[in-house]
Amino acid sequence: MYQSRLTVRYLTSRFIPLIAVAAVALCVALVIVVVSVMTGFLNMVQSSGRTLMGDVVVTYGLSGIPHYDKLMETLKQHASVEAVTPIVDGWGLLRMPYPDRDAKQSETVQVWGIEPDSFAEVTKFADSLQWKTVSENQRDWLLIDAIREHEHDVLAQLSEDDREFVIEHVNNAARTLNFEPVGLFETLSKQLPADDWTFILSLDARLTTESDVLTQGLSLERNGKPAIVSGLHVSEGNERQDDGSYQVIRNDYWWLPRYSGTLTMLPVDAQGGIIEPESVVMPFANEFMSGVYIIDDTRIFVPLHVAQQLLHLDEAEIVDEDDPTEVVGVDPARVTSVLVRGVEGVDANELRAIVQSSYLKFYDEMPIGTFVMPPPLGDPGLVIQTWEDQQRSFTGPVEKERELMRTLFSIIYLVVAALILSIFWSIVFEKTKDIGILRSIGASRLSVVWVFLQFALVIGVTGALLGSFLGWLITTNINAIHEALGNPPVSIAIGAIILGCLTVAWMIKRSRNGDFLPIVLGTLGVLLFACIALVVFDIRAMGGLVIWDASVYYFSHIPNDVDWNAAIVTNIGAVVFCLIGAAIPSAKAADIDPVKALRHE
Repeated sequence: MYQSRLTVRYLTSRFIPLIAVAAVALCVALVIVVVSVMTGFLNMVQSSGRTLMGDVVVTYGLSGIPHYDKLMETLKQHASVEAVTPIVDGWGLLRMPYPDRDAKQSETVQVWGIEPDSFAEVTKFADSLQWKTVSENQRDWLLIDAIREHEHDVLAQLSEDDREFVIEHVNNAARTLNFEPVGLFETLSKQLPADDWTFILSLDARLTTESDVLTQGLSLERNGKPAIVSGLHVSEGNERQDDGSYQVIRNDYWWLPRYSGTLTMLPVDAQGGIIEPESVVMPFANEFMSGVYIIDDTRIFVPLHVAQQLLHLDEAEIVDEDDPTEVVGVDPARVTSVLVRGVEGVDANELRAIVQSSYLKFYDEMPIGTFVMPPPLGDPGLVIQTWEDQQRSFTGPVEKERELMRTLFSIIYLVVAALILSIFWSIVFEKTKDIGILRSIGASRLSVVWVFLQFALVIGVTGALLGSFLGWLITTNINAIHEALGNPPVSIAIGAIILGCLTVAWMIKRSRNGDFLPIVLGTLGVLLFACIALVVFDIRAMGGLVIWDASVYYFSHIPNDVDWNAAIVTNIGAVVFCLIGAAIPSAKAADIDPVKALRHE
């Protein structure tokens, strides 16, 4: 019983145990934050891979898989397969609508030709579309575009007075809307007769149905024409805000669904040679954000048949080499990949085996005499792999880095042990007389050891719990902390200056009697607050600081889920090493001679 009372007394009577608790808490919090971010980064990579490509991928290079429709039918027959979708994957050059001059900027893009309906069943395509509805500014820009594009028809529809009214307000809005809202839609709807207004609205479906921009994105069509859905970072007109949202610069002027782009791709012939480039002008229907920067920065989606035509993977006649006028067969349309999603509960490796057997069945069931056969299962170019295998080249090194970080940060346990050893060694020296009293009244050596081990146990458990709370608090708010550090508010600098002034006043007051410690502490405090203020002003003068660069770390936000398994192991390690650090001073305390201890001054 007296051991517990002594532990409480030692904890509450001196300041130094609180320093030990704080040190343990900081060490635990540091490990939890670092490991949680690394684990979250790995989880995001893995989950994004499954979200973007399903469970299993069947791939056969640029030459493509013929008769893919029959392969998809064979795959769908298995009860473990939930959805299948074809993909044409290639690279191209996309001519953007900006800048405002004849020489436009071009971007190198990864082109995915998809069937929107089946692609949405395999992936979370619908959830990734950025623009669900049009904003007020976007609607005004669409209205300006519609009137200018069909200017002759619109002016012919209007009376002379309404014609002048529309021309004046559209021209004024086109200038002013770059900087501030103008409410053109509301103005024209109130001024124009119902029939004339209905005619103008009929020029663009998005003017009457605000959610039509989402519908067009899901169908990869705009006003009945095949359209592009591009990654959010493909366009330089999208600007990320401090709260993580995105806005289009110039008050939505460079909103891509207003414009069209020219897509150019290089098809490859059967011998691997490059054919003449193929180009097509297509409107933009929407933009998507997967959350993986490298994808959002380079990938665009187009209808499957468009990608097949651009890469010469569409159906074509095969002519006789000796007589080009004679058709000897048909080269079927091809795709480069088929994505497969399994039903809930089916393991990806199990599904891969099912896909392999289904592919073998598909190959064996091809009619005898088929002019163009699909590649056999043993073909080196044919790859059937899970989404994990597909990402192994990237996730493997990340997993090793995470384990390396865990190993390196395990050194912190040694720091904790050394810190506890130093603190307890000084406590044992200070409490030598107390130890002598305990030994003289009959306390055993083990009882003395238990007093200090119990003391270390309380410090370790308290520090671990506080560290877990601190680690959770930092990790869950790490994106807000990142934004604050990247563009710190002036109030932080002002607060630091005020605290610095208060520190100077405290230092002057406490050092009047000649004490030197207040001068040292005050000087250090003033330097700290001065540095904080200078750093804040310096970062703001630079226009902000990007710490987590999405172009480097792939994701647009920092993982903020705590790895509780690592947190539990960290807590146990901290407590154990606290006990290890206290073991040597405890043994030294138990070996103190009671007679010498009572004489200790």
